[in-house]
Amino acid sequence: MRMKLTAINLDCADPLALATFYARATGLSLHERSDGDFAGIVGEQGLVIGFQRVDGYRPPSWPGQDVPPQLHLDFDVDDLDEAAARLVEWGATVPEPQPRPDLWRVVLDPAGHPFCVSAPKKRRAEARS
Repeated sequence: MRMKLTAINLDCADPLALATFYARATGLSLHERSDGDFAGIVGEQGLVIGFQRVDGYRPPSWPGQDVPPQLHLDFDVDDLDEAAARLVEWGATVPEPQPRPDLWRVVLDPAGHPFCVSAPKKRRAEARS
């Protein structure tokens, strides 16, 4: 048996706002049927990253564990500093502490979900040293 991943869905209070943030950050298109209860962005291979409204949503408390993150997304970027600055302009935050700011940054999206941006060239160079 083989399964094909078709969607990843994150809980949030405002699906359209969060989908718009990720569409802007990734350059992916907003799903045509996005609305206030469920919104998504669509990748080239059809993978949907969806955002579903949850009443009483409580964001994860990274790095604490009061409300643990149950998953996080990773994205490669060309320049860590530039990516972090742009994401903050669009509503994200970059919390302290940062475990390896030279290789990746933990960023919290506008709904509080942690995700990472990393520079693959730096990771490869570090692995060789």
